[in-house]
Amino acid sequence: MTPTGIDDSDRFTTVDTGPEIEIKVRGSRFLGQAFRADSEDEAAARRDEVRRRHHDATHHVWARRVGPPEACVERADDDGEPSGTGGAPMLAVLQGAALYDALVVVTRWFGGTKLGRGGLARAYSDAARAALEAAPKRTVWRETTMIADCEYDVVGAVEAVLAREGEHIRRCDRDFSGRPRFAITVLRSQTVRLLDILREATAGRVEFRRATLDE
Repeated sequence: MTPTGIDDSDRFTTVDTGPEIEIKVRGSRFLGQAFRADSEDEAAARRDEVRRRHHDATHHVWARRVGPPEACVERADDDGEPSGTGGAPMLAVLQGAALYDALVVVTRWFGGTKLGRGGLARAYSDAARAALEAAPKRTVWRETTMIADCEYDVVGAVEAVLAREGEHIRRCDRDFSGRPRFAITVLRSQTVRLLDILREATAGRVEFRRATLDE
């Protein structure tokens, strides 16, 4: 369920790997493809994959935005095209689409006719835009998982809070094999508020910690 009135910091939009999209401009072929890339290593691996697949091409121009909105690292490369005619226009397309953890690569086969700086920039922009439009989009929800331990006599109070706050809670796993334990996954912006509500509802009788990777 998508919560109402959500904080924009709780989500961002990315892409999944899309199809190859080809455009032709005055004899040159431009083949664009968008990829999900949530690290610099992943982006590099995807670029290498394209180079191997189309090793006969003239250029492999790319742009990528890795990381969430507040810590996004942007890079682009013209791969031998005149400076600023490929990577920068493609990066501008990525920025305009408000996509993160995303890479777009446009491979060119030179057709014998020079396009000029403006023509190159338009061709790379158009190929990048077509590739991004064809790629599936998805929302990445930004979450925090907290472990809450309590005694049995406050379980009812905890459950009542979880029921009221359900639109902000992404998941809740319960373990009653020993001392009651709740693994609560909540939208990031709501974490502190939810913990405060639980403390108040149980008179401070809940112990919290952030979940580790193996929990």
